[in-house]
Amino acid sequence: MRYYPVFLDVRGKPVVVIGGGVVAYGKVRGLLEAGAQVTVVSPHLEPGLADLATHGKIKHIPRPYQPGDLQGFVLAFVATDDPSINREVAQEGRQRGVWVNAVDDPANCDFIMPAIVRKGNITVAISTGGASPAAARKLREELERLLGDEYSLMLEVAAEARDHLRAQGIQVDPDSWNRALNESLLDLLRQGRRQEAKEYLLATLLSSYRGE
Repeated sequence: MRYYPVFLDVRGKPVVVIGGGVVAYGKVRGLLEAGAQVTVVSPHLEPGLADLATHGKIKHIPRPYQPGDLQGFVLAFVATDDPSINREVAQEGRQRGVWVNAVDDPANCDFIMPAIVRKGNITVAISTGGASPAAARKLREELERLLGDEYSLMLEVAAEARDHLRAQGIQVDPDSWNRALNESLLDLLRQGRRQEAKEYLLATLLSSYRGE
């Protein structure tokens, strides 16, 4: 395994995106959703980015990349379709200790971006190690089909059950949780019976805790 999978907390952290096209817009949207402070370096912005800049959601530096643009940032994304820019940014990143992602250019990346599946607070990241982005997208589509809304509801119910048990000083072992988060629970959630699902989960966990 060449890449080490990790989820980064970028809330409030400065991130720079080099490029102002559609691909850059996709990167910026994801970064904003994660709470990053985004600066875009590009002579021109596509309409979505221009709107974000107009409303103060991002900072825009209206010129091409130049050495020194990575200073003060923790991450950098390059989305320009210019291999020479990719190399320059990657080199500056190594000098400054800033991690760089160059879109579709693994040789100039310190990290690669996975295909993402989101259901509520559930996030699944899929990577092929840069070997086949198309295969990663295909796997993402399959997982989106398999992961119904009941799984995000299960997460909500599980969090509520955990808080309820903790308030009573009850700790349930991981194996008991695995058995309780079962198909019966999912079926109740698929049927829209959320409260019953929560009661079922609590009853199952308490039964396991008591050794019943």
